[in-house]
Amino acid sequence: MKLSTRGRYGLRALIDLAAHEDEGAVSTQSIAQRQNISESYLEQLIRMLKKGGLVLSVRGAGGGYRLAKRASEISVGDILRCLEGSLDAVECPAIEGSDCDSANACVSKFVWKRINDAIAQAVDSVWLSELVEESHKLQTAQAEESHKLQTAQAEESHRQQSTQIKKSHKLQTAQKENKGNSAARDGDEINARIIREIQNRGL
Repeated sequence: MKLSTRGRYGLRALIDLAAHEDEGAVSTQSIAQRQNISESYLEQLIRMLKKGGLVLSVRGAGGGYRLAKRASEISVGDILRCLEGSLDAVECPAIEGSDCDSANACVSKFVWKRINDAIAQAVDSVWLSELVEESHKLQTAQAEESHKLQTAQAEESHRQQSTQIKKSHKLQTAQKENKGNSAARDGDEINARIIREIQNRGL
């Protein structure tokens, strides 16, 4: 069994819808933007989910879609079967009780049944509410990580600015000292010149 984009995108869309349902009816446009899914394709998936009894449409201003059941009552298996059909990895007539010439002598049917049962158990034991909770945790963790990064960047920027200010202050101080030394040297030269002139005149 390999899930198509119907199952993958449809599951993402329903998680998004459930996560934002407390804000009111959720539009396909907002889901498409957040999940980076084509809105026209998303509308096809929503129609399938509506037909399967998993979502309800809300008309009028602020309309959109809501879950037809509580998120805790919708399993991943419900969603995938609505969009994909059977989730069996192997379609075996012997498992289904249909006529099969090799049914009595075929032992591989037990393997196929175990695989199919394992898939069903896996998807039917995960509820939409659990995925919404995990989504909220992930968003919170990402927000905290982003805040830490911004704080670190701000601190680094402040450190660099402080370093630049100190360097600028040192440079200005050095320039003032150089000007003072230069002025002192100029004064000494002038005084020396005056003394020489006086001495020359005295001579």
